[in-house]
Amino acid sequence: GILEKIRLYLIKKLLPHLEDRRKYHQEFASSTSFHGVHHIVHTRSKTRKVLWLLVVAGCLAIVIWQICSRFIYYFSWPTTTTVVVQYVENVQFPAVTFCNLNRFQAHAVSNLRIIFIIWNIVTGVLQKFAMEDKYSQELNDFIHGNQNFSIKEFTRKNGFYLNSSTLLECEFFGKPCYPQDFEHVFTEYGNCFTFNHNDLPARRVSLSGRGLHLLFDVQQEQFTDEPALGYTDAGITFVIHSPKELPRFDGLGLLTSVGMHAQVSIRQLKSIIQEYPWGECKPDIKLRHHKVYSTNGCLQECKARYIQDWCGCLPFVLPGNGTECDLLKFYNCVYPAVYDIEIKGLCTVGTHNSTCPAPCEETDYPTTVTYSSFGGEKAIKYFSAKLKKSPEYIRQNLVRIDIKYHDLSYKITQQQKALTISELLADVGGQLGLFCGASMITIIELLEYIFTNFCWMCIFLLLKASEMPQWNNPSQNQPTHQEKKMGIEEC
Repeated sequence: GILEKIRLYLIKKLLPHLEDRRKYHQEFASSTSFHGVHHIVHTRSKTRKVLWLLVVAGCLAIVIWQICSRFIYYFSWPTTTTVVVQYVENVQFPAVTFCNLNRFQAHAVSNLRIIFIIWNIVTGVLQKFAMEDKYSQELNDFIHGNQNFSIKEFTRKNGFYLNSSTLLECEFFGKPCYPQDFEHVFTEYGNCFTFNHNDLPARRVSLSGRGLHLLFDVQQEQFTDEPALGYTDAGITFVIHSPKELPRFDGLGLLTSVGMHAQVSIRQLKSIIQEYPWGECKPDIKLRHHKVYSTNGCLQECKARYIQDWCGCLPFVLPGNGTECDLLKFYNCVYPAVYDIEIKGLCTVGTHNSTCPAPCEETDYPTTVTYSSFGGEKAIKYFSAKLKKSPEYIRQNLVRIDIKYHDLSYKITQQQKALTISELLADVGGQLGLFCGASMITIIELLEYIFTNFCWMCIFLLLKASEMPQWNNPSQNQPTHQEKKMGIEEC
């Protein structure tokens, strides 16, 4: 009884008569905003009807092909790169980190040559270093005999220092600067010193051609390095970087030898990279010990996490607040751990799925360096009399460095989406309008027409199912054919 009531309700209320359905189809074909359909329905000539059918079908095929191609192009995540040069009244001056190529004081390492190998092991977390087997026994004996030896304090005390004797002149934009304006930092070059480390608002340049002027005395007789393991040059190495980032010397440092005058012209380049999947950056990544994300800072924090987990301590050259590693831990755990990190690829840089993807925004300082011999004959005599040093000493120890902006501008290289959502919708709408005269209203009309016919089809199938004979599920009260046959035979 319930099924019968449902069937009667579907017939009377929801399923229109055949004539009404035909009328609905004709009215849709006549009133739809989809161009060309009414010509197919109302044209009496069969030839014209076929031609209009071919035209509509062809235009529909072209629209589908164009829309599919636009969606395929959109999901390939295309990008374009724009370069804009912006001129300003003043520009922020970068940070500059300086180091002496001769890392240690000669008197402190004259009988301690092993210190160069120890320092290379300690700074192996910053750059790759392969220790030769011939030094292994000597290094092992020293470490086990001097377990309380601190390479950090030794380097800070006996490495290169910055005072009035090594920094002879310092001037920033016409104003004097002093060794106190430099911050000490450990790098693979030992003691290094960074100018403009605090990113002070006052340290901005408002005139091109002027900037930081420095004169160093490298004091070759007092500082030395191991030629077999270290650096064979004499002079100053420096790197220009953002004040909010750590200095990175690995292959990026600029060198100025003694007796030379380096004039460094810099530009500011800002790079903006799109987030994944258009680019390779991930804007949600934050660093714990750095204000600004950079791949170098991320790489150092990644190494610090793994080393602290494996060794229970933290190298002083890496950021963090863990217990400082002693020399024995450096030799037995930290150095092998760094090797495992490199071999297993635990800290990777580059793509979005790496440990340290590319930054979404980065500031670089491309440089142009020109060199000339430091001082003419009169200049040599002037400095010789001023410093009370021989002319030969002036030529063998003094280094002059001038760092200035090429012009008051910065260049922005920005990666942009080649096709946005709004542009994709505009392309799809343009193709529909050009070939079919369709719009969003037309799409809604088609959806309504398809949905209505789908509902009618479902009702028709339900009615057909309710009219099927019930012989597949015979009633328990009615005897089956086999039971009837048995009863006849009994009679």
